[in-house]
Amino acid sequence: MSTRRLRPSKKKSCRSDLRSRQGRDVFKRKAKDAPAQVSADTGTDGGADGAVEDGPRHVAIIMDGNGRWAQARGRPRLFGHHAGAKRVREIVEACPDYGVKYLTIFAFSTENWKRTQTEVAGLMSLFRRYIRREAEDLKAENVRVRFIGDRFKLDAELRKLMDELEALTAECDRVHLTIAMNYGGRDEVGRAIRRMAEDVAAGKLRPEDVGEDTLPHYLDTHVLPDPDLVIRTSGEARISNFLLWQSAYAEYEFIDTLWPDFTREIFGEVLQRYGARDRRFGGVKP
Repeated sequence: MSTRRLRPSKKKSCRSDLRSRQGRDVFKRKAKDAPAQVSADTGTDGGADGAVEDGPRHVAIIMDGNGRWAQARGRPRLFGHHAGAKRVREIVEACPDYGVKYLTIFAFSTENWKRTQTEVAGLMSLFRRYIRREAEDLKAENVRVRFIGDRFKLDAELRKLMDELEALTAECDRVHLTIAMNYGGRDEVGRAIRRMAEDVAAGKLRPEDVGEDTLPHYLDTHVLPDPDLVIRTSGEARISNFLLWQSAYAEYEFIDTLWPDFTREIFGEVLQRYGARDRRFGGVKP
């Protein structure tokens, strides 16, 4: 297997001359009274008047249905995973057109280790191949990539590729793509609490300062805004241990489409439905 390394660019920033491909202002944002987010590196994407789109700024997707898509075609499950990986590119490319700045995708959960050894090995091979194949294109499209989850349980070669891709795209900012790998919401919260307890024991954090506003700083997603919209494909209506803390105020869309069939047009339709919702965040509007 190839061990070609990704080489971070010597330039300080990603390509910035992408105005001709930047998104259309198709939404007007109404959620100005949303709860404060733990967020760094958020930026603004408003038009000339400083307005921000009304569609979701951060979309999280549970990409479900690859295996069923393949089996319906008489093919092995891995065939569906390969088709699903190709669909990721289309949705990432569509994000600027719909005003989506942050996209988080659920690639491999802490529970997915229960699948057959053949499928798990095939998925790990696919992840390595995907990173090698897409790295330079992601950088060229000014897409910053981050990984969340317990990466130390992944193999050394894959971890190295993940680290290199993060470094390669560190200065990119057109779209922020977060890939959840060996991720589980409960596991993430558990790891965050452990780090918080270590800081208390070391005298870096006082017990009386620990609260609802403290934990987000210890989560894998501490540099990201919370998701506005969580989409799950394949018709399953459950969240499967995904972004449990972060999605407290998110809107949900459970759609029947299997992930390999999830086109940018369907993506746009889901975002339009989101834009028509009245988000009150627990309050009552006059």
